[in-house]
Amino acid sequence: MIGVSTSTKDLARLTADTAACFAFEGDGEPRGVDDARLRRALAAEMKAERFEGRRRDVVMWNANGRPGCRRFLVIGLGPEREASATVVGDGCARAVRAAERFAAKKLAIRLPATSDDAPAAVVRAAVEGALLGAYRFERYLTDRARRRSALDRLEVSVEKGSRGIARAASLGEISARAVYLARDLVNEPPSVMTPAEMTRRARQHAKGSGLSVKVLGPPELRRLGTGALLAVARGSSQPARVVHLVYRPRKRSSKTPKVVLVGKGVTFDSGGLNLKLGNSMLTMKGDMAGAAAVLSAMTALRDVGCRAEVHGLLGLVENMTGASAFKPGDILTTYSGKTVEVGNTDAEGRLVLSDLLAYASKRLKPDRLVDVATLTGACVVALGTLCAGVFSRHDELRDEVLAAGRTAGEKLWPMPMFEEYLDALQEGPADLKNIGERWGGAITAALFLGEFVPRELPWLHLDIAGPAFFEKDAPGAPAGGTGAGVRTLIRWLGGD
Repeated sequence: MIGVSTSTKDLARLTADTAACFAFEGDGEPRGVDDARLRRALAAEMKAERFEGRRRDVVMWNANGRPGCRRFLVIGLGPEREASATVVGDGCARAVRAAERFAAKKLAIRLPATSDDAPAAVVRAAVEGALLGAYRFERYLTDRARRRSALDRLEVSVEKGSRGIARAASLGEISARAVYLARDLVNEPPSVMTPAEMTRRARQHAKGSGLSVKVLGPPELRRLGTGALLAVARGSSQPARVVHLVYRPRKRSSKTPKVVLVGKGVTFDSGGLNLKLGNSMLTMKGDMAGAAAVLSAMTALRDVGCRAEVHGLLGLVENMTGASAFKPGDILTTYSGKTVEVGNTDAEGRLVLSDLLAYASKRLKPDRLVDVATLTGACVVALGTLCAGVFSRHDELRDEVLAAGRTAGEKLWPMPMFEEYLDALQEGPADLKNIGERWGGAITAALFLGEFVPRELPWLHLDIAGPAFFEKDAPGAPAGGTGAGVRTLIRWLGGD
């Protein structure tokens, strides 16, 4: 991880390989630059390059080491009326990517003031954005020429008098570190990141994060009666695992809330006997992104000061086509006792989650229950690749998570749960079918999950199928796993 420091130095007094500042649309000069000579020089370069301040606009001025940096960047942030901590964080990610093109080892960033967000919130978003922009997964690159130049240090400067800056920067680092972990887990090849390896890594990271761990293998799962989860794993040589992580705050009482997070961890999804097309399998190592998000967010809870007791359940399986693979038409008995007819073996994630949601509800008795899953292509059709769908029957919980997502800078959108659509899942020889009609697939998947959660229990389903894996680079998330959901969970559970 890049070393991070904070200061109140003006841009002209910062010392780095590259320094960055910002401008909004219509600005004739950069914001937050007190030194008149430097401000005029950057303004002249902005004019010469026809810099308009739009998002993604970048201008570079080569200062040859004067006054203290080799080069300066001005990053566009778009309309000032839309300015926010998140917008600044995105700008910092772009600044990092631009600095790396010049092989910079140290980047200094002078932050602009925004009218709606406190300086500490801007600093947290800036550090988080910069570090996420610097992420790369190059473990398997042997050609050093293809590796990006990496930053060593980042200095973030704000106006004098700003409070809580050091803590804000630390929180940004904590969140970024958790997202790094989720991205690393998803980006590993699927023959490496098996249920057993995911379990090993969960133990490893839990040990350093103050979490306790319990692992349930096939014998324990059979005794529990998790017939749906075990059915999904039948076609693979890799045994199923359920990892149970627990975080307990130092100060707790009978009033300490209990939260359970459930993560879908299909470490590779071939589709089972309803086999996916070849191109559709290329990103299916990312079908465990929900479990990666839960694990990664939980590693940050101690450091962000979470006051709730939090349990994480990771359902880890492979969905393969071996001789024992479950079949269309099979009827499975779930942990809850309800039976499910398999309409499609590629609708396996909801089977894994159904057992874990029922188990969490009955055994752990939480005050809040949230599942995170790359569940449906239908959600991607509805919301695209940048936005996750939020499903809940409980308005207060839904609003809490949506607010956390806005603060974290993750795109979330509330989706309906029309009860009438449940009828399509209640036909045939079993209590439920695991797939409904073609239309409204994200909704019927959520309704299916809801049948395994008591109506009175506040429960929320987060479908991250769209934003969990990018097929091409973005400023804050290169191609591959994105760590979708991690920052939202940390903001929600951290409380600040």
